[in-house]
Amino acid sequence: MRAGGNGYGTAPSARGLGEPVSPSRPAGSAGKRPPRPVTPKACLRPDAGASLPPGSGAALICGIEVRRLQTHSPRHAASPVWTPAGVSETSPIWGVARRAGRTQDLGGRGVDAGSAAKATGRGALAPLANPTFRSFWLATLASSFGGLIQAVGAAWTMTSISGSADMVALVQASTTLPIMLFSLASGAIADTFNRRSVMLAAQFGMLAVSVALALAAYWDLLTPWLLLGFTFLIGCGVALNNPSWQASIGEIVPREDLPAAVALNSVGFNLSRSVGPAIGGAIVAAAGAAAAFAVNALSYLAIIAALLRWRTVPGSGRLPPESLGAAMGAGLRYVAMSPHLARVLLRAFLFGLSTIAVLALLPLVARNLVDGGALTYGLLLGAFGLGAVGGAFAAARLRAWLSSEALVRLAFAAFAVCAAVAGVSTSALLTAAALALGGASWVLALSLFNVTVQLSTPRWVVGRSLSLYQTAVFGGMALGSWLWGLVAEGHGSEVALLAAAAAMLAGGLVGLAVPLPSRTELDLTPLDRWREPPLPPDLRPRSGPVAIEIEYRIREADLPAFLDVMIDRQRIRRRDGARHWTLLRDLEDAELWTESYQTATWVEYVRHNLRTTMADAEIGERLRALHVGTELPRVRRRIVRQIRWLHTEPPPPGAYDLH
Repeated sequence: MRAGGNGYGTAPSARGLGEPVSPSRPAGSAGKRPPRPVTPKACLRPDAGASLPPGSGAALICGIEVRRLQTHSPRHAASPVWTPAGVSETSPIWGVARRAGRTQDLGGRGVDAGSAAKATGRGALAPLANPTFRSFWLATLASSFGGLIQAVGAAWTMTSISGSADMVALVQASTTLPIMLFSLASGAIADTFNRRSVMLAAQFGMLAVSVALALAAYWDLLTPWLLLGFTFLIGCGVALNNPSWQASIGEIVPREDLPAAVALNSVGFNLSRSVGPAIGGAIVAAAGAAAAFAVNALSYLAIIAALLRWRTVPGSGRLPPESLGAAMGAGLRYVAMSPHLARVLLRAFLFGLSTIAVLALLPLVARNLVDGGALTYGLLLGAFGLGAVGGAFAAARLRAWLSSEALVRLAFAAFAVCAAVAGVSTSALLTAAALALGGASWVLALSLFNVTVQLSTPRWVVGRSLSLYQTAVFGGMALGSWLWGLVAEGHGSEVALLAAAAAMLAGGLVGLAVPLPSRTELDLTPLDRWREPPLPPDLRPRSGPVAIEIEYRIREADLPAFLDVMIDRQRIRRRDGARHWTLLRDLEDAELWTESYQTATWVEYVRHNLRTTMADAEIGERLRALHVGTELPRVRRRIVRQIRWLHTEPPPPGAYDLH
């Protein structure tokens, strides 16, 4: 695909391993709790005897019984340990997760991805044995040829109709800027709607724009800003298409083949890059830019045909889709609450920001530094593509030798060499050799970033995570294209490329403070053990907010370990959609702790639990080991009511539906 690169439960036997049975109610009595007396004054009675630590809060909660509770923050715990965590409430999945023949080590850390790859013995070309992937790969190869031919035509056309260096650099920026602006919305669309339909809409849209561009060039109607408008619209199509395509790879090939599939995508794109620009340069030189734009329009037909032949498996439709705004918010929240993903996005942004200088200024290098024309520009781009193909094939061996961080630092340093040579060389041959090194560095870093994001993200949010990754990369590219264009305009392309080389070296050194996560493979398939309890008749799926409380009994000696676990619990709850998360300690029974949180509606509560993954089961194991009660931790679910209802007649049916 063209890229721009879980209050009462039922018995566990009836509900799987989803939730504990209430200690005071028989199995199967969900929603039938008898009313218990509550003394209103007790709810308002201030605490008179307990001593609270400075800065802590106190609350009196009217529930099944009146208790005085101390608000406690797990951040008071010393030496927090950040590990993968979070199972559905008190789900007794207390054990090491094993699924599909893969063993996950204690603590959810997983097995090293490199070791897993060696154990399976699958080769770099294994995804091509999948007919669907093979069909898309070949169609993508053809489409990439067209895209690169179009890029050569657009860049060279701008040099012909405008003598400004920053306008030439803006051709690259106009293609990458839409990916930065619209990728998050596109990722939410990819996770919410049928991805095949989304990709078809994007491809047909880009086809129409490309035809219009070819006609405008043929009739000699192009101006600098009109050309930038056409390339911007093509970039919008790329922004809509890419998250759906990248997320679909994990549906087409098995998880163990995902790194190889991502690498093959890079190989295909860069194979076309090694030849496409040269062909594009020849087409522009022989028949003009309009012919290059027409070839690009024809190249979309291969992808459209492959998409029309692809028959996807319909989703289960268990829950209604999220709104676009809610889906985008969930994606942002997930990435923000996932420290490893945040590191990847930062490094990817810095890589795009600094390295794009070479590609953005390459037309000027070809014209001014090596005294070439459109054909020379295409050949230099071809050298970059050949280097990228070599980097893709060398990636597996390099990943076996080097850590992720070392590999990315190497890519930054090698690209800096490429930029420096391109900035001082007047030899087309030497510049081409440097560009081959830059191409290898380009594919090594970007494929590593892509695979790390996909292997660190569950399927329900993978489209949004990938879109945010693309926003980081292409946002850096768009900003960099504009920035280095300004530098080139004021000081010359030589100075701009040397300054970019220094920025690349600095980007590698950032790894000393913000290193990439180690290469581990977590089992992020859905746990799928939680079963939705029946709703009372006066509630609807959209009723809410829903408040959940889970009670634990913890020995004093186990408090440090318990608070450490709760740091992870809080992060995972919030990451998967919970709000108002609080940890409370009973002031009369020091061993009793209550975890409390809310969801906006019942549907969101169900969605929150269905997001639990196999890797998240580790926190349940740790909490179950620390809990000393004779029963499982007790879970209560409540609906938040308006205060005015407490002093009036019962609300009419559906009045709980506050959203």
